[in-house]
Amino acid sequence: MKRLGTIAAALSLAAGLFTAGALHAADTYKDYMKKEAPTDCFESREGYSNVAPAEVKPGVPNVKCSNKTGGVLWWGDPYDGTEPMGDMPVEADYTHEEAVVKPRTGQLKYFMPCTACHNGSTVPYPKSKTPRALVMHQDIVPDALDLQHGRKAIWCLDCHNPRNRDTLIDHNGGEIQFNQPQKLCGKCHGEVYSDWRDGIHGKRIGQWTKGGKKRWWVCTECHNPHMVQTKRFQPIVPEPRPQFPRTRTNADHEKGHGAVHATGAAATTGGH
Repeated sequence: MKRLGTIAAALSLAAGLFTAGALHAADTYKDYMKKEAPTDCFESREGYSNVAPAEVKPGVPNVKCSNKTGGVLWWGDPYDGTEPMGDMPVEADYTHEEAVVKPRTGQLKYFMPCTACHNGSTVPYPKSKTPRALVMHQDIVPDALDLQHGRKAIWCLDCHNPRNRDTLIDHNGGEIQFNQPQKLCGKCHGEVYSDWRDGIHGKRIGQWTKGGKKRWWVCTECHNPHMVQTKRFQPIVPEPRPQFPRTRTNADHEKGHGAVHATGAAATTGGH
C-alpha cells in the first residue's frame, strides 16, 4: 500500500512538472511578440508614469513598450515630453548640464488644478494640521489617520500646502512645485537626496558625456509617497525569457543532454 502511495505521489509530481514546464515554455519572448503592442505603457510606476507611443520622426518611436508588462523597454527620444528641471538649491551635476524632467502634474489623479475645490470657499482652509479622517481622496489615502508615510510623525499638511493646494510646502512655509518633488522629499530624506544628486540613487538617461543633456527621474516617478511604508518600491515584472540562447535558432543542442548525463552518472557509479 505504501509503495502504491509513493508511485501515486511520483506520478502527481511528474504531472505537475510537465504542466509547469508547458506553462513556462509559453512564457517566451517569441510568444509575446505575437501579441498586439500596447497603446499605452508606463516608464517606472504603473498609473503614474504613463506614456503613449508615438513617432517622434518617421520610423522612430518615442518609446518601445513591452507586450508582456506594459513597461517601457527603451526610448527612441529620451527627452520627449520633458522640460527643464528648474532652479535647485544645491549645486550638483544638474547645475553644469542641461537637466530635464518629465512634468508630474499630468500624471496626478486629481489636478484640475487642486484649487478648483481647495479654494477656501468650496473647501474651507484647514484650521490646523492635526490628523483627522478625510471624506475625499480615499482612493489615494484609504485611512488618513493611518498614513503609510513617516510612521505617524507627519501628516498630509506637512507636505501639501494648506493655503495653496496647487503646491507642496517646505519646512519654512515656502512653496514647492509638484514638478519638483525632490525638493519636498529632500527635506526629510537628506541622505537619499544627496545620493540622488550624485547619481547613486534613481535613474538618468540621455548623453553619457559629463555635462551632456540628461533626463532625470524624480522621486514620485518610482515611489508612491502615500503608501511608501507598505510599498516602498513596486518592482517591474521581468521580461519573458528568450525562446532560444542568443547564438541558437533551435533547441537541437538539448537532444544529447540526457545521454551525456546518463553516461556521466554510470561512469561515476562504476568508479565507486
